Amino acid sequence: MIKSKFDLLIFDWDGTLMDSIDWIVYCLQNAALECGHKAPDEGAAKDIIGLSINQAMSVLFPELDQFETQRLINRYSQLYFSRQLGVEDLFPGVLDLLNALKKSGFMMAVATGKSRKGLQHAFEQTGIGGYFVASRCADETASKPDPLMLKQIIEEIGIRKESAVMIGDSVHDLEMASNAGISSIAVTCGAHAEQQLLPHRPLEFLQNTSDLITFLRLNNGK
Repeated sequence: MIKSKFDLLIFDWDGTLMDSIDWIVYCLQNAALECGHKAPDEGAAKDIIGLSINQAMSVLFPELDQFETQRLINRYSQLYFSRQLGVEDLFPGVLDLLNALKKSGFMMAVATGKSRKGLQHAFEQTGIGGYFVASRCADETASKPDPLMLKQIIEEIGIRKESAVMIGDSVHDLEMASNAGISSIAVTCGAHAEQQLLPHRPLEFLQNTSDLITFLRLNNGK
């Protein structure tokens, strides 16, 4: 049994639990090309992961009107959902991590820039939705880095914000946590490198999400 000052662990999805960054970049780039636009480079595409899809497209293609932006979003979605996902697309060790955290009594939630349709699809194809007591998606609340989705999760579960921690791989995750007044833990296996995440002052940098179990054991009760 692992003891911790945190009762609730809130995970980002893409780049934190699921190894999906390269697939998202591929879909963004090819959707742009197929719609007749210049494809964003890899760095620019990674930088918007975590935002809502509407906000992401506005950042990548600010010159497009609403109709063309929606056409791009539709094509991106078609490409993204064309691939079958499974538990093997989770980062190594994530399933064992979730099992260990559940056995130790932690509550877990998801705060993601995905749509509800996208998260439900991921839950169904990986089979891990049952580990989470709450979730919020960008199309049903404010997009990251606005803190609203974290505040809603914390309020729904009924805990103090000091008892929650956000685990994420992007600057949007960590900035959201800071805006909500909660602690964060950074993982460097996803969209952004440690140097990019450093200004947001997470409690720890983890090379792999599965390393969270070691961090909690070493910092139990602190």
